[in-house]
Amino acid sequence: MPKSSPLPPWPGLTVESDETVWNGRFPLQRIKFRHRRFDGDTSPVRTWELWRRGRAAALLPYDPVADVVVLIEQFRLPALAAGVDPVMVEVPAGLCDPGEDVATTLVRETQEELGLTPRRILPISDILLSPGGCDEFCALHAGEVTAPPCDAEGIVGRTGLASEAEDIQVRIWPADRAIEAALAGQMPNAVTAIALLWLAAKRETLRTLWKDPA
Repeated sequence: MPKSSPLPPWPGLTVESDETVWNGRFPLQRIKFRHRRFDGDTSPVRTWELWRRGRAAALLPYDPVADVVVLIEQFRLPALAAGVDPVMVEVPAGLCDPGEDVATTLVRETQEELGLTPRRILPISDILLSPGGCDEFCALHAGEVTAPPCDAEGIVGRTGLASEAEDIQVRIWPADRAIEAALAGQMPNAVTAIALLWLAAKRETLRTLWKDPA
């Protein structure tokens, strides 16, 4: 099987073997290694499975005039395996194509999943989603949007790429209610929860920053 990208060098790290054991859409490596411990000694040989997903980007779509966020809902099989509601409330997100910059990914995913184009984008944080087993590194941003019309339940409509069998429901949330849900532990999607907790701390600053038209 073709090799995944090599691990960057790290002081005290010795890679004993590096085997790609699965090379479907995302490679899975089995790596045997030693590393320098905190006490200065060298560790025994450790075996680790590493799932290679790479760079990702996510956007919190916020309308500062209406003071609402535009979120999506979709079925996630791994959430069901974890024992939680598989219909997850999420922000639009996706993996960066090879050589693609984060801003391009953010605009593409927001257009595909919401039918909206962010006018201004502000970085929040880079987040390693599952450091115990996966290298997916997500660039989380906030984006200024104008919320589209919705029904009484906040539902805008359904989107998603037919070529990827996506089934996405778009819903508008008042910022207060979305933040309260995150604070109450009702947003088990990590990126969504982090984005909303950030909004709780930065909301007034963001409204001031984006008060003038782009």
